[in-house]
Amino acid sequence: MDVSIVTDYLNERREDWLKKKLKKSMSPEEIAKIEEEAQERFSLQRWLEDASRRAGQMSMSTHPCTFSHPSARRTKEGSVTPVVCEACFEADGLLRSGNVRESEMDALGNAAVLDVYKLLDLRMDDGRRLIEHIKEESEIGKAVVSSAGGDYESVREGFLAMLESPDDAVVTSSKIKQVYFPIDGQNYHLLSILSNSGIIYRLRRTIDRMRFGQEAKERREARKKRECAEDHMEIYDLLLLGYGGTKPQNVSVLNNAMGGRTYLFRTMPPELLSRRVRFPKKDFFEESLSSKESQEHFKALSKIVAIDYNNLNIRKARKRHYEALLEIVVETMWSLRMVSDKQFYEAASKLKTWQKIWLVEAYRDKRTEDESWLKEVKEAIGRWIAGGIERHSSKNLAFGSEEMKDIHTVIERYEEALR
Repeated sequence: MDVSIVTDYLNERREDWLKKKLKKSMSPEEIAKIEEEAQERFSLQRWLEDASRRAGQMSMSTHPCTFSHPSARRTKEGSVTPVVCEACFEADGLLRSGNVRESEMDALGNAAVLDVYKLLDLRMDDGRRLIEHIKEESEIGKAVVSSAGGDYESVREGFLAMLESPDDAVVTSSKIKQVYFPIDGQNYHLLSILSNSGIIYRLRRTIDRMRFGQEAKERREARKKRECAEDHMEIYDLLLLGYGGTKPQNVSVLNNAMGGRTYLFRTMPPELLSRRVRFPKKDFFEESLSSKESQEHFKALSKIVAIDYNNLNIRKARKRHYEALLEIVVETMWSLRMVSDKQFYEAASKLKTWQKIWLVEAYRDKRTEDESWLKEVKEAIGRWIAGGIERHSSKNLAFGSEEMKDIHTVIERYEEALR
């Protein structure tokens, strides 16, 4: 099995080591001796065997406890158990462990073993970490462990010690946020709330690339020069959050690599616009026409209708109030049509079909195809006016055909406005 990714990693480490050791003032013999030492030190067999012995000095974790408190790792009962979450990817739309691809595994412990951590965190050709292959004893894992020589099981257990707790018991810390979660109505699970540091710093890198990457710089310059450029994204109101203070290395490997700094988005409640117009769900006349203005006209009409005699002034007054009510209907109708695209939900609406055709802008074409809805609208307006007057009357008033005829005469004049 090809282990070229591992050998490439060791070659990079050898080159870095040589840069530190070699000096311009050295003789060719000294240079050759150091190069020979580097070749031996970073040979696949020797380095892997040494790495397997040192691996237990550091613990890999996806959710380091030290993000809650830098001193949370040690307790009276021993070291806190490192948590490695192996969640799978699911297209559920949630930001969670398993759904963030290319998030890194973090680690806690002796910084001198950082080179071993980086080895085990290498991504193989299939996209999975080397430590996962070693744990599952895949062909890649077996090939890497076998390359170390010596006893296969002892080398493998040495590497896996980075995934295991130094103590047998499962230990948490009082410095970690604790939640008692009820089960069965009587018992509780004690949950330790931890942060996924891989997701935290995956977000940091993404934001930095958006803000300070080469493409972002070019777009920003183009915008300054008022040149045509692709859309440029900016993220405002970011809060810089620090972990570990002046010693980010005490929190985790990833935290130290990122300088202990990450971002928080603004989490203030959204500023909601108050709705002056609310689209009706069941009936236009019951939900949208209960304004004080319409009630005043109903009260005035109830007094006029209660008068025993009839003359020109009374008829004019009655007509004036009818028209005022029709103006309210038309004005409300248009205000609802303007918000129907955002507020009308077909699945949740219980409006009658003719009211949907009349009020919903998406039904505009249907208004011209068949005008049976308009007849329903005019009849409903007549019933609404007559009912409102009857409700506000102190007498047992009942509208006759003549009174309804007067109402519909006014409604007919507003037919075009109601379309």
